[in-house]
Amino acid sequence: MTEPETAQRYLNGYATILTEVSATGRRLTRDELAERRALGEQAAEDGHSLRCLVREHLSATRVCWPGAAGSADRVLAAVEQAVDAFAEGYERAQRLAVREEEAARREFVDDLLYGRSDLGRLAERAERFGLVLSRAHAVAVAEGPEAYDDTAPVTRRVETALISRFGDRRILLTTKNGRLICIAPGDQDDVLTYFARQAHAATDGSRVAVGRPQLGAGGVVHSYEEALSTLELAERLDLDEPVVRAADLLVYPVLTRDRQAMADLVLSALGPLRSARGGAEPLLRTLEVYFESGCTAAEAARRLALSVRALTYRLERIHRLTAASPADPMHRYTLQTAVIGARLLDWPAQEI
Repeated sequence: MTEPETAQRYLNGYATILTEVSATGRRLTRDELAERRALGEQAAEDGHSLRCLVREHLSATRVCWPGAAGSADRVLAAVEQAVDAFAEGYERAQRLAVREEEAARREFVDDLLYGRSDLGRLAERAERFGLVLSRAHAVAVAEGPEAYDDTAPVTRRVETALISRFGDRRILLTTKNGRLICIAPGDQDDVLTYFARQAHAATDGSRVAVGRPQLGAGGVVHSYEEALSTLELAERLDLDEPVVRAADLLVYPVLTRDRQAMADLVLSALGPLRSARGGAEPLLRTLEVYFESGCTAAEAARRLALSVRALTYRLERIHRLTAASPADPMHRYTLQTAVIGARLLDWPAQEI
């Protein structure tokens, strides 16, 4: 709240203007309006309330009124001009402050997620935005059908939901490259779970990936990149789950760490399927669903909209072509690993 004594500095010259306007009927000069705007800007920069300052203007008007010899209309017109100019300057300063804050926030987010700033300086800036980088953090990334920025309705909706549920939990919600991003303390998995649910609902079915908790400023980058890799992995594997966690998919990066070895396995185990009528893809999909169904023929047939007899025929066809039987435990492991590798390498759509 603005004290009356403090407010007087922002009313400098106001009483003189009213007295002169009352006596002469003139309007405020360009210089006087510019001075009112400058005082409004200064008041905003000093953190004072516009409502309180408008009240002080009206109080000053009442004090000056008895000494004004002119008509009320002249005085009220001058009050209107003066207060309007003051409010214009105040609002301009606020808009500038908002833009500067948004620019600083965006710069911080870019530096944080790219890991390209001095870590000590980054940690200092992080506290301004609610993060304590000495702690472990985890990052969740939501990718929807559209690109989102910080001002998008979807972003605001998810942010409002998080604030309503968790209040001040040292959470940072932002966007990067059209995706929604939530950074939360590593021991608060409930925040990321709730974010994933809200983002999935607000974006009409986005997929959300959650990186593992990592320590320090570099840990935020690591968790973010892990979440991005998990999104890409989920897309390649055509996973149905709307929320995927990097911790649950660690085996897949391990399988593709030696890409050439995986490519050799795929071509050796599944390459003969390309000679089948219709190509390799239908039989590859059959194996994929069969393994996902726990090698239960009836369930796999239902998911593929086939009869059990038709499914059995396909499995026999695979056995004849590859010399590996999905029913044999040793063959099954090789075939299932090869199927995973095929999806990761986008085979047979891409040559490997």
